[in-house]
Parts: sequence; structure tokens; C-alpha cells
Amino acid sequence: MIMQGKKGLIVGVANNKSIAYGIAKACKEQGAEIALTFLNEVLEKRVRPIAEELGSERYVYELDVSKPEHFVALRENLAKDFGELDFIVHSVAFAPKEALDGEFINTSKEAFNIAMEISVYSLIELVREMKPLLRSGASILTLSYLGAVKHVVHYNVMGVAKAGLESAVRYLAYDLGKENIRVNAISAGPIKTLAASGIGDFKMMLKWNELNSPLRQNVSIEEVGNSAMYLLSPLSSAVTGEVHYVDCGYNIMGMCATEEVEGKMVLRWDSVEK
Repeated sequence: MIMQGKKGLIVGVANNKSIAYGIAKACKEQGAEIALTFLNEVLEKRVRPIAEELGSERYVYELDVSKPEHFVALRENLAKDFGELDFIVHSVAFAPKEALDGEFINTSKEAFNIAMEISVYSLIELVREMKPLLRSGASILTLSYLGAVKHVVHYNVMGVAKAGLESAVRYLAYDLGKENIRVNAISAGPIKTLAASGIGDFKMMLKWNELNSPLRQNVSIEEVGNSAMYLLSPLSSAVTGEVHYVDCGYNIMGMCATEEVEGKMVLRWDSVEK
């Protein structure tokens, strides 16, 4: 198996529908041993059963990325319980709900700072604090979205945060490259997850992506998991600083698709029952 003997930390598993869960499952199926984190007591109740499913019940740790002391405790506990790391998955993002509605220009400074701290700086801090545990050849992966490079309705401040995240990937890739540690991102298509529930008109976004992507479908957490496993494994040993799209090809589209209906050209969206 590709990941046999590899050990990794996955931050951000919320439930068995999250992208991070899909990644954890794909890595486990290929032989990896995994440590997980939870944000608080509420989410711990969801993460514990997943840890048991993955055979990781001994390696579950609290991590609130807004608390520096949690990073220190996590590193110390991993060093004691789990050992060195071959990969890290960062699947953490947050913006206040009010910042994901209305016009971007009305984003408050407080909401902007929260989005940047939780969604971007947390990657930098996570990598810096876990660096002493990373083996040569280790791989780090974070999760982005098309809103980082294109305007997406309702994505607002999260688009700016994801742009910062993708830039951080490139700078971290350079800093860590001399130690043979790679840093990449996956830009996944829309998936119905707990994190996505805060985005307005998300059902419309899912249908639009399905109708207009070249593959005429939405991506699954299993498909993202398999692509992530490749980027975390030795198969991608020469790949770093990249943003890899796993979105059924939607990112290549320059305009929405149309169809001829009763002699008129209409948006494919308008030609189907919503």
C-alpha cells in the first residue's frame, strides 16, 4: 500500500461528511496511521467515533487554532504518543456568518481579521509548531476553493482568505523545500459539508457546478480524498507549491453552458427543473 508506514496529522475532521474525513479515510485505506484533532467538546463527540473507525482512538487531541497554547500542547502530545510525522492536513476555515452575505465592501475589520487568522494564519502556525516532528520527505496539504481566484457569489471575505491561503502555500513551499518538505493545496469543488452550510444559496451553487462542469457532476469527498492521498504520498515527491483543482473541471469554464430549447438558446440552468 502506498501509505504503509506513514504517520499523519489531520486537522479539521468535523464529521463523516467532511472533506477532511474523506482524506483521512483514503490515507487509512492505503496503510497510513492517523492522528486527529477536535475543536471543542461538541465536536469531540463527532470525532471520537471517526477515530475509532480509523483505528486512531489513542491519537485524538484538542486544537482550537485561535489558542497558541493548544499548538504547543499538540506538538508535545504528538511527540510523546505518536512520534514523527510524514504528512499534515490542514482543513480549517471560518468567517462570521454576516461576512458571507451582502456586499464584500461592507466586511467589518473584525470579521476580516477573524477570517484571516482562522483560515490562513492557522496553517502557518500549525506548520511552524509541528515542524520539529516532520520527517524529510513529509508533505503538507491545505484546502482552498475557486473563490480564491474568481468572484463567487456569497463567498466574500472567505475568497480573500483563500487567496491568502494559496499564497501562503507558495511561501511555505519555498521555506520548507530545502528540508525536503512539500506544501500543496487542493481546490475542491462545492461539497455539502458543515462548513459550506454557512454560505448563502449553497444549493444553487451545487446545481450550477453540476450543470456547467465538463464532467456534468459534483465532486465527492472520496474523490477529493484520493487526490489528497496522492499529494500526501511519495507518488507526488516532485510536486510542491501547487494548487490542484479537484472540481470536475469547473475551474476551466470561461462562460456558463447553454442549450437550444424550442429554437432559443437558454442557460442550461434554465432548461431543467430546479
